[in-house]
Amino acid sequence: MLANIYLHFAYDCWAQGWRKEKATGDAIFVRYADDSVAGFQRQEDAHRFLDDLRLNLRKYGLELHPDKTRILEFGRFALTNRKRRKMRKPETFEFLGLTHICGKSRAGIFQLQRQTSRKRMARKLQEVKDELRKRMHYPVPEVGRWLASVVRGHIQYYGVPLNYRAISTFRAQVIRLWRFALMRRSQKADFTWDRMGRLVSNWLPKPRIVHPYPERRLVV
Repeated sequence: MLANIYLHFAYDCWAQGWRKEKATGDAIFVRYADDSVAGFQRQEDAHRFLDDLRLNLRKYGLELHPDKTRILEFGRFALTNRKRRKMRKPETFEFLGLTHICGKSRAGIFQLQRQTSRKRMARKLQEVKDELRKRMHYPVPEVGRWLASVVRGHIQYYGVPLNYRAISTFRAQVIRLWRFALMRRSQKADFTWDRMGRLVSNWLPKPRIVHPYPERRLVV
């Protein structure tokens, strides 16, 4: 909470003032805790903002992460502009656990695509694996309720449009880890996939998209 209050003055208020005084095109700022994305219509604004931001943060004893701070070309014109200049596809970036990609719809129109970060998914699956090891001899219903909350929470967060495959993969990996943990409970344990399927249908929610497209949130 204190860090958010601190960054409200060190970043949010300063960035809004910078936009009014120095931006020559449209600019938008999104921040969550210490992660932030800034979007600019003009490239020169992006470079000027980054230089000024570094100077401003020094006044507060802060600095930008050298490996996570970069300027990249992104948005509805990035694909066509880079193709015209014979450059590779636009870079992707990660924000709040999602990889953001410049893509196209089936109709060939620009489409913002978001997929679960591979690093974030791998980290979460490792946590599930470690926790299943601790709960190996717990009653199956108790473990089922816990795993249900894990999968449900994952779907509620990552269930954004065009990310169905990733959340399905996460659920499938959780099922695989659960079956492996159950089989380790005893040398005589025999958890066939048919039996496992019954457990899964009883406890684990199915993957689904729960969030609308971003533009639908802004419709009044």
